[in-house]
Amino acid sequence: MKKEEIFYRIVFFFIGLIVMSLGIALTIEANLGVSAWDVLHIGLYKTFGLTIGTWSQIAGLIIVLFTYLLDKKVVFIGTLLNMIFVGWFIDLFLFILPTMHKGQWFYQSLFFILGMIIMAIGTGMYITSNLGAGPRDGLMLVLSNRLNWSIRKVKTWMELIVLVIGFFLGGPVFIGTLILSVFIGPLMQFFITFWGVRFENILRLHLSKEKEKWV
Repeated sequence: MKKEEIFYRIVFFFIGLIVMSLGIALTIEANLGVSAWDVLHIGLYKTFGLTIGTWSQIAGLIIVLFTYLLDKKVVFIGTLLNMIFVGWFIDLFLFILPTMHKGQWFYQSLFFILGMIIMAIGTGMYITSNLGAGPRDGLMLVLSNRLNWSIRKVKTWMELIVLVIGFFLGGPVFIGTLILSVFIGPLMQFFITFWGVRFENILRLHLSKEKEKWV
C-alpha cells in the first residue's frame, strides 16, 4: 500500500470516527434511550463515576484483550485507535451538546433521528477505510467463527447480554433502544456500501493526480 493511499485511508478513518462519535453523543443527549453498548457505558458511568467515553475505552480494552486471547492474532492499529479516540470524541461532544429533557418530544426526536443517521454515516466511513474493525465488531467476528454461529446471532446475544447488564447498572433503556436495534444495522449496511464506492473513486482520483505530478 502506497504512502499516499495510507494517508487518505487514515484521514477517512478519523473523519468517520468523529462523525460516528457525534451521532452516538446525539442519541445519548436525546434522552430517548440508547444502543445496547451505550446502555452499558452509561450504566457503568452512573454506578462507578468517570465518564461515558472513558467507560467506552475501558470496555473496548477489555474486549480487545479477550478477543486476542481467543484468536491470538495481531490487533490492527485501527482497532486500537477506534478504542481510544471514540471515547475522547464522545466525551467532547457530550460536553458541547445540550441535553434534551423529557417532554421536549420534537427536539428529542430530532436529536435522536439525526444521531442515528450520523452514527451510521460515520460507521460506514471508518469501516470503508479498511484499517481494522472496532473492538466490539472484532469480537463479534471471532465469536462467530469460534461458535459457528451467524454474525446476526452473535450480535443479538452480545447486545442482549450487555443491555441487561447495563440496565441493572442504571443505563437508559427506552423506545430509542428498540428503534436503534431495528434500524441501525440496515442503515450501517447502506452507508458501508455508499462510502465503499465513493471512497474508492476518491482514492483513484487523488492517486492519479499524485502520479501526474511525477510524469
